[in-house]
Amino acid sequence: MPSKSTIGTKPRQSLREGAWGWLFAGPMVLVLGLFMVLPIAMALWVSLLHWDGQSNPFSGSADFVGLDNYRRLFTVDGLDRTLFATSMRNTLYYVLLTVPLQTVLALFLAITVNQRMLRGRGALRTVFYFPSVTSSIAISTVFLFLFQGSGAVNRMLDWLGVKGPNWFADPRGVIWLVLGWFGVDQPAPTSGGPLGLSWSEWFAGPSIAMCTLILMAVWTTSGTFMLIFLAALQDIPRELEEAAALDGVNRRQLLRNVTLPALRPVLFLVLTLGLISTWQVFDQVYVMGKGAPGNTTLTPAYLSYSSGFDNADYGQGAAIAFVLLGLILLLTALQRWVLRERDGKPRRSLKGARRATR
Repeated sequence: MPSKSTIGTKPRQSLREGAWGWLFAGPMVLVLGLFMVLPIAMALWVSLLHWDGQSNPFSGSADFVGLDNYRRLFTVDGLDRTLFATSMRNTLYYVLLTVPLQTVLALFLAITVNQRMLRGRGALRTVFYFPSVTSSIAISTVFLFLFQGSGAVNRMLDWLGVKGPNWFADPRGVIWLVLGWFGVDQPAPTSGGPLGLSWSEWFAGPSIAMCTLILMAVWTTSGTFMLIFLAALQDIPRELEEAAALDGVNRRQLLRNVTLPALRPVLFLVLTLGLISTWQVFDQVYVMGKGAPGNTTLTPAYLSYSSGFDNADYGQGAAIAFVLLGLILLLTALQRWVLRERDGKPRRSLKGARRATR
């Protein structure tokens, strides 16, 4: 039977450890509260106001409009909802194309440079990673010069015999652009689709300019994700690969049954980082046209900036930012649910790879 002194020691020890923990974590909690939580709460209040940025939004001089800023984005017909729907359409195509492409390319590069028999692995890693550390503004400026009307890309197309208008200034989506070659024109916009856009606009596909942004994003981000995948690949025991080779498991079966299950947590990390960065794309859009041509590169992040700093409607800009935040959190939770470990289903492993060879 424990003594009374022993019984009283554990609670005191636990209390002492908790106090030391809060003592060390307190400065960071204070910093996060002052520079993250408090500004978010202030921005949330601004999203409920009609504020032009010229007065103190907490003094009562700004007009309180409640959820009107959000209603203008979803339910009230007008320019605000049209621009918001257009930005969501553009970014949806941007995310659906960029995230899978950069993830697959990064995984392919990581597997390639992880080969022990490959010569010059260090040089290849440097080459693949170099675009990721280059300024996005600098890369966007280079792409702007390459793809403008008198740029090198259009001149090369003219030299190859592909003559016509400036493809990168065409506001049509690639689907209607291709159908136009067969004489099928895009119908006039009509109401009836989500958020006031017609179905023909929703299914038009990304414009050539947006495809250029997608190409640039995949090229500049795959190097960073390659290093993340490479670190995870080097943690996989070599014994698994050697045992699989002895059992006659080919590379495809090894990737499916051993490598990918082991990379599940890292895959979730890469997809989450890619999802957040693509929905928040701003600097490339700002440099390469500010939504041009025809708002086909307009994104919610740039629309939020434009509403506040160009149109002096900071409440509307804050509302767009919080809609974007809610969407990112929802998609991240959905992605976590999809990639979760399912109870009752064993993870694929070397045993599964062996069964696949039989």
